[in-house]
Amino acid sequence: MLITMNAAAQLKQFSLEDLNFGGTNYHNMIPEYRNITWWGDELVLRNAEECKLVNKANGKETTLFTEAQLNAWAKTNEDSNILNLGWAQFPYAGKSLVLIANKQERMLIDFKKKAVVWRQASKGQEFADWNNASKAVAYVSDHNLYVMDAEGKTTQLSTDGSREIVYGQAVHRNEFASMKGTFWSPDGTKLAFNRMDQSMVADYPQVNTFEREATYEPDKYPMCGMTSHKVTIGVYDMKTGKTVYLKAGDPTDRYFTNLAWAPDGKKVYMFELNRDQNDCRLTAYDAETGEKTGELYREVDEKYVEPLNPIVFLPWDKSQFIMQSRQDGYNHLYLCTLGMHGSRMASNTKSLEVEQLTEGKWEVLSVLGFNSKTKSIIYKSNEASPIQQNVYSVSVANKKRTRIDEGGKGWHEGSTISASGRYLLDNYQEPTVPRRIVAIDTQTGKSHCILNAKDPWKEKGYNIPEYSCGKLKAADGTTDLYWRMVKPVDFDPNKKYPTVVYVYGGPHAHNVDARWHYSSRSWETYMAQKGYLLFILDNRGSEHRGKDFEQATFRQLGQEEMKDQMKGVEYLKSLPYVDQDRMGVHGWSFGGFMTISLMTNYPDVFKVGVAGGPVIDWKWYEVMYGERYMDTPESNPEGYAKTSLLNKAKDLKGKLQIITGMNDPTVVPQNCLMFLNACSEAGTQPDFFAYPGEGHNMMGHKSVHLHERITQYFEDYLK
Repeated sequence: MLITMNAAAQLKQFSLEDLNFGGTNYHNMIPEYRNITWWGDELVLRNAEECKLVNKANGKETTLFTEAQLNAWAKTNEDSNILNLGWAQFPYAGKSLVLIANKQERMLIDFKKKAVVWRQASKGQEFADWNNASKAVAYVSDHNLYVMDAEGKTTQLSTDGSREIVYGQAVHRNEFASMKGTFWSPDGTKLAFNRMDQSMVADYPQVNTFEREATYEPDKYPMCGMTSHKVTIGVYDMKTGKTVYLKAGDPTDRYFTNLAWAPDGKKVYMFELNRDQNDCRLTAYDAETGEKTGELYREVDEKYVEPLNPIVFLPWDKSQFIMQSRQDGYNHLYLCTLGMHGSRMASNTKSLEVEQLTEGKWEVLSVLGFNSKTKSIIYKSNEASPIQQNVYSVSVANKKRTRIDEGGKGWHEGSTISASGRYLLDNYQEPTVPRRIVAIDTQTGKSHCILNAKDPWKEKGYNIPEYSCGKLKAADGTTDLYWRMVKPVDFDPNKKYPTVVYVYGGPHAHNVDARWHYSSRSWETYMAQKGYLLFILDNRGSEHRGKDFEQATFRQLGQEEMKDQMKGVEYLKSLPYVDQDRMGVHGWSFGGFMTISLMTNYPDVFKVGVAGGPVIDWKWYEVMYGERYMDTPESNPEGYAKTSLLNKAKDLKGKLQIITGMNDPTVVPQNCLMFLNACSEAGTQPDFFAYPGEGHNMMGHKSVHLHERITQYFEDYLK
């Protein structure tokens, strides 16, 4: 026993500089990674100083070129050296061309001929979107949208761009998977783009306090029930020089999203959604005239429909495309054929035949691409387990599904397929596997391991806690919920430990899956080292478990989630080593909302809480997200009243620290400030800390400071 105790004492202790992403030693503490990309069906390893060809059969690496060589071939000087080989692209299968950039220009360099074969200016271009077919680039400069062709000719597409008239950028506050604002046709000669008029949206009065006299720097922030922006879609034709706008009608209180092009570039498709977000339509427009040519599909729901993926045409059949939908309760793939009559999904649709390709009580999580030879779709799903993500193929002809990844019970997050779809780069983790990367020939089944990362914590001699995972029943008595537990370092089952419940709980996120350490956040390890037990539960309302699972929280955010979290607390209380008198709770954003909800609705359960960036009342949240789950304050006054934490300020008993970024553009500071006001009126005493100039998350080394503060609060009041 003495030997064992001495060995444990000799193990290193973590600091937040080791564990937090803003820490000075963090980069040495994460599992080894390979920055590998596809060059057609070939693999290329991108390092800071060189790019190497990786043999898929044996893993042998052969240098293609170095950074020094590229700079010599490009004849650059110190002020215009290649910026970063980690961003090198190989856009043309079979051609020895690398796309690379410096501060002045982007270049195509032929690394066999050792020469630059094409250059294009890039300085001052924001939101640049380069097309490999035409070599044209769309970009924003001084709020206006421009297109530069392969020869360098520049065309200005807008003149009224401003803070209020936004071109070529993501719209709808990045909801509905809107992450960009320009969309090239397949041949790169036409550009569809967003134009967002937000002149009618109220300014939220953010303030820059870093000036000698604080300055006014407002955000455009449409709150639930208030006036939102208007989006229109333009199409620019490089051949004619003309721009038309899609004739979609009045854009007021409508959302346009997930744009896609027909393979021949003659039509633009998009999903149109009403403001209530319960009526979704797939529509088609003539790219030349802007005229609407048809409504192909319609999906309605008594709660909400949320389009998140554009349609994707089959590479071997221009009359067929893949659509993702939750119309049967789970997100699945549907094969859609143009020009046919009848539809199994929308009786009023006459121009589309729709056939379900995948089905079951699990979800397709993303589509990776296609294998044209086998006429199959490559996708990721959680069919094997709600906490796994695996790679499958499904045959378009017979719907046969085949699992094609290597790992048994892991999360295949970084897995990608080659241009032809024959080869899979399988990048995954398992609870005890930090990272493994394997090249797989899906046709022969042969594979080669490119990386089997070692555990950096064990390698460096750190004292590591125990990570475990299990499931329990939700408050509805039937639904399985998954949890993660991190036990204190040197755990003794005969002791009682202070316990912290970490919570998020909202849509489009989950905490527990089959990644390394069951996806444990490094702060949990830090707390376990200090003698705490951590418990994390994914309640109903979180992602990837089907429509009913997510929509259980509709119009009453926080209510069903709290019931499920309390089932987790009930389980914790059944464990002899959990100190029921020392229970805390912590979360950020939706998790901050959940933290204060739990602290005030169950004031005798939680002694200490730390709530970061919390929503306090959903009437102060933005239109797209807030109204999807809560409807408007006018149509759901009971729901807004029930979920508002202003009314709960009087019920606060334990120690609560609230933390916010003082310039948070996502959960505006008004939430925290009005809760503090409610507490002052009710006579309750929360603590408060604000980070000037920071947004919804603390960036850089301030994240270390943040987690030191969170930790110290539990140390002061819970331990």
